[in-house]
Amino acid sequence: MAVSVGSLVWASGLYRFSQLIPQPLPDNQVATDAIVVPTGGAGRVGEGLSLLERGLAKKLFVSGVYQGVDVQELLKVARRAPGNLECCIALGYAEDNTRGNARETADWMRRENIFAIRIVTASYHMPRSLLEFRRALPADVRIVPHPVFPDGFPTGSWWRNVSAMRLAISEYHKYLLARLDEGLT
Repeated sequence: MAVSVGSLVWASGLYRFSQLIPQPLPDNQVATDAIVVPTGGAGRVGEGLSLLERGLAKKLFVSGVYQGVDVQELLKVARRAPGNLECCIALGYAEDNTRGNARETADWMRRENIFAIRIVTASYHMPRSLLEFRRALPADVRIVPHPVFPDGFPTGSWWRNVSAMRLAISEYHKYLLARLDEGLT
């Protein structure tokens, strides 16, 4: 009986988590002080650069970059000409997980006097990213979520794809741990 109840609670939590995964929305043209990209997934950096090129922010901060990668290398990997973007991109090397990305971003924002950010990350990663960033940033910081929709994670029907389902369940477990940790601190 306890296993059945536990399974039911877990499944209902997964369902609620799935409701937090953003769906594609009309293009949000709201400008922010900066665009923040926690590394780790396909399409994030390229989308962040596109938003910067479109003038939706004056700065781009990429957190969780491998040591030795500089702005020119990042632009080359993203297939972008340096042009006038180079001056507007900052890289963070200190962290390699979502909580660390949030702390590293908070430090950078204090130094740069930033009060509004657009977070660019994968749709399935957005709920935990928002949780960690809201925990690390002052309450008055405005956060605009900007989800990227990776090819391997079918929007709206991820539960029909085994690898996407595994990814969503893994992210759900990480989200639960982050929520638990939030309650303990």
